Amino acid sequence: GVFNVNISIAKGSIIGIVGKTGSGKSTLLDILLGFISPDKGTIEVDGIKVDKSNIKLWQKNLSYVPQNFNIYEGTMKSNIAFGLEENLIDQQEINKSMLTAELEEFMNNQNISVGESGTKLSGGQKQRLSIARAILKKSPIILLDEATSSLDADSEEIVQNAIINLTKNKTTLVIAHRLSTIHK
Repeated sequence: GVFNVNISIAKGSIIGIVGKTGSGKSTLLDILLGFISPDKGTIEVDGIKVDKSNIKLWQKNLSYVPQNFNIYEGTMKSNIAFGLEENLIDQQEINKSMLTAELEEFMNNQNISVGESGTKLSGGQKQRLSIARAILKKSPIILLDEATSSLDADSEEIVQNAIINLTKNKTTLVIAHRLSTIHK
């Protein structure tokens, strides 16, 4: 289908995007992330058009917390710091991101193996690892895509608390199938 979307998002706001499967939520997210280009129109940030020349700069401002994300065989710490050079990893920042993401159970064992694709972690722990990664990146814009949809109620509450910590003073877009998922 063809969608004509015109949206302005104020810095520091929290926007919920709710709709059923196939309604265009993921496509909108892919456009915002710069994975695909809009057929018509533009994305502008502070009046500057985002295009091929500055897309990498735009992406540096984004932290994306998807429903399914890559966890690599290695340690909890190396997965949180994924994408950062080893010599740039600040241990205090790792600790802070873990606490903010409610990963206290790993604070004294950051070098624990997470297993291939995170097989040694629960769904909630994997999601909180992804949130810790986003916290460590310190991006001003957070994009959450169905971040709690696959979790049981107990895990969902812990992850939602971590999300609330992550999104403080950030511009946030939350994608969900159901309104109840994003009411907090």
